[in-house]
Amino acid sequence: MTRLSEAFAKGRPALVTFVTGGDPTPDTTDTILDALVEGGADVIELGMPFTDPMADGPAIQAANLRALGAGTRTADIFRIASDFRNRHPDTPLVLMGYANPMVARGSAWFAQACADAGVDGIICVDIPAEEDGELGPALREKGISFIRLATPTTDKARLPAVLEGSSGFLYYVSVAGITGKQQAQLTSIEQAVAHLKAGTDLPVVVGFGVRTPEQAADIARHGDGVVVGSAIVDLIAQHGSQAAGPVRDLVSSLAAAVHGARTISNLA
Repeated sequence: MTRLSEAFAKGRPALVTFVTGGDPTPDTTDTILDALVEGGADVIELGMPFTDPMADGPAIQAANLRALGAGTRTADIFRIASDFRNRHPDTPLVLMGYANPMVARGSAWFAQACADAGVDGIICVDIPAEEDGELGPALREKGISFIRLATPTTDKARLPAVLEGSSGFLYYVSVAGITGKQQAQLTSIEQAVAHLKAGTDLPVVVGFGVRTPEQAADIARHGDGVVVGSAIVDLIAQHGSQAAGPVRDLVSSLAAAVHGARTISNLA
């Protein structure tokens, strides 16, 4: 089993957390990642800062600008990832971002750098499955999961293309919009997850617009995992270099809600 498959084989939903690498500084990111693990995150997404994060809302846009303003570069992201792997050998780490930083030096270079740093998976927001002739194959050659995105507009005709070559988990973007701004209705999430799970054995993880433990627990009763990003990024914006403690506390409450969601549901 891989670290990612083990994270979804614990008999309960998984909490997936997102932060932007280098926010507020590259060195501070280490302590924030440790806080995510200590709080109970099952999988961590580390954002690669980019100048034009078109899928992200104001909170993560601002985090990208803070990280870039602090001088964060791709080399820093891989240093952060490598150091994280040395400190946390069992926690899955996924890099999430946009194609430009990933393929600027070639897909083979990027895949090798991911393998060397102990990265488990990649989420690339802006390479559609139908146009993935290089990055996905390069990652798969190195044993790294290429995690694809499904959305409310992913119909039965397109879903097989999204699933082709996807591994690790399937990320369901629950709103047709940007991160952190709105949350989909629970009924629509339940229907979408059922539709996706009928087409794949991959865990289905739901993200975009999830901010509170209550929201996370509601979604965890239907999906295999829940992604929380903007709420954590907001804490980092508020507390800066002192964010580790508040982040740990929030993640602990989210983890308790997500991990216990189905038990609560079964007792209701």
